[in-house]
Amino acid sequence: MSIEPIVLVVGDEELLVDRAIGEVVASVRAADPENEVIDLAPGGLEPGRIAELTSPSLFGGGKVLVLRSGQDLGKDLVAEVLKYAKAPAEDVVLVVVHHGGAKGKALVDGLTKLKARKISCPKVTKAGERVDFVRTEIRTAGGKISADAARGLIDAVGNDLRELAAACSQLVADTGGKIDDAAVARYYRGRAEVSGFTVADKAIEGQLAEALEQLRWALATGVAPVLIVSALAQGVRGLAKVGGAPRGARGAALAKELGMPPWKIERVQRQLRAWSGDGVARALAAVAEADEQVKGGAADPAYALEKAVAEIVSARAQRRAS
Repeated sequence: MSIEPIVLVVGDEELLVDRAIGEVVASVRAADPENEVIDLAPGGLEPGRIAELTSPSLFGGGKVLVLRSGQDLGKDLVAEVLKYAKAPAEDVVLVVVHHGGAKGKALVDGLTKLKARKISCPKVTKAGERVDFVRTEIRTAGGKISADAARGLIDAVGNDLRELAAACSQLVADTGGKIDDAAVARYYRGRAEVSGFTVADKAIEGQLAEALEQLRWALATGVAPVLIVSALAQGVRGLAKVGGAPRGARGAALAKELGMPPWKIERVQRQLRAWSGDGVARALAAVAEADEQVKGGAADPAYALEKAVAEIVSARAQRRAS
């Protein structure tokens, strides 16, 4: 077989682990579709079983042994796996899966020293990593998506990589490959509540009709008015913070100064191009008024929010008018 006889998959991101195993199996079966795949778990594995499964078969043919949850193997089984890995069989590929971490680390260290091929599948926990995952999925499927639209898809679908991968595939199939905020909203708006931040972004970017539509949907799906006005406030204050930042500050230094992630600062900087200082001040006043009304000063919080959204969009338009 052309593939390495020992493959070590380390990490606990299930989708990536399954894909790594699938790629190994596909490579092996490309040479011979009849090659057998045997899935093993520590719970049902007895000492001597590895030697039995890797011994030459009377009927010939290759095998892929997938040993899952390697961190749960006992010392005897770890020793057996490492002994086998020193002289692997020619027609067998052993894939050892380990969740990572300190438990069972001797197995990972031993296989690494024996030059096993290592595939890392760490948990995707950072927002930026999920955005990169979505954009890569879309690109692999033959499409293209902006970072903002990718964040919108994550907001709608959630953080589970399997669901995100399925959504990416479906979007490319349904849209022809070019995916923007409108496409994400059209296909996935019904899957999750619209957040107040969606409303805020639309308002700050001057999209009045879309902002009002998102606002009504958010209220209809149960988002509390106080959360929406809070998101509006955060969005407008973000304009003020970034707009008032020292001119020389950039990158990590600017992020630390403002207490905002770099991707958000970049987004706010793009938004600021259409704003003036007076416009931001007017928007801040509109948000403050809406906050007071939503928290008891108005009989109709929905109307107060609609008025605030319209005021924000109008304040943005001041730059074009001036």
